[in-house]
Amino acid sequence: MSVIEKIKNAKKPLFTFELLPPLKGHSIDRVYSAIDRLIEFEPAYINFTSHRNEIVYTERPDGLVEKNIVRKRPGTIALAAAVKYKYNITVVPHVLCGGFTKEETENVLIEMNFLGIDDVLALRGDMQKGSRIFIPEKNGHRHTSDLVGQIVNMNRGRYLEESLKDKFSTSFCIGVAGYPEKHFEAPNRQVDLENLKLKVEAGASYIVTQMFFDNKKFLRFRDECRKAGIDVPVIAGIKPVSALNDIRMLPQTFHIDVPNDLVNAVKKCTNDEEAREVGIEWAIMQSKELIKEGVPGIHYYTLGRSDNIARIVRASF
Repeated sequence: MSVIEKIKNAKKPLFTFELLPPLKGHSIDRVYSAIDRLIEFEPAYINFTSHRNEIVYTERPDGLVEKNIVRKRPGTIALAAAVKYKYNITVVPHVLCGGFTKEETENVLIEMNFLGIDDVLALRGDMQKGSRIFIPEKNGHRHTSDLVGQIVNMNRGRYLEESLKDKFSTSFCIGVAGYPEKHFEAPNRQVDLENLKLKVEAGASYIVTQMFFDNKKFLRFRDECRKAGIDVPVIAGIKPVSALNDIRMLPQTFHIDVPNDLVNAVKKCTNDEEAREVGIEWAIMQSKELIKEGVPGIHYYTLGRSDNIARIVRASF
């Protein structure tokens, strides 16, 4: 059953979460351990992030600097397939514009189709480190709406090589990202909503939001979506604070605001464990309120750790 089918058939808000692929050289066991802590709560699906290649500069023995291209977290599709069949659960790999050509994207989607994975979250992805603007690969997509269009074309049996015969139509269910506080590159919220509407009009079936800590901002965003004619389900994305430094780093990294009450509560903490407890209580408060507001689902960003998510879900759902 696809994500949109699960949303439409659900009798209560869905619980879902996101995991990172292991760093290159690490075992899949840590991923399994994270899932094992949450599987009792019957997650509707699990997302798996994807990461573009990174440029790393290293000094050679002769003193010159060498440029290397590496992928620190490979294996998103293989990981998703392993989890799908181990746990008999719907999986949603992320597919990016950044770092991939249209042909590479098509090949990844073909592999997903062969593996029985029919859900995807389409994202533009981050700009290359050190760059101030997003630069697509040559013959790659600049905008998520174009990536969604390519996936929809495959659902219609249209591939990049038009001369192919007896082409098979895929059946991907496509999700996209939304930003309650606006994408940091958009000049204002209105333009950001217009860009989101383009992704939905291109063929996205649902929206998952960027993390937020103020539910009023999510509810405002949901209302603005409806007024703009965006009528697909909007799933709320939450990331619990888990360390003292989060109140400084999360706004820098994700361009979001942290409410003053949460900032003050974390400032009173003397170590990361105390901050983690504050984060759990805040996320429980958010989750309970969002469920009362009738959200179709809450999606938790785990960053690989799930013990706090288990406590939040147990107290909220």
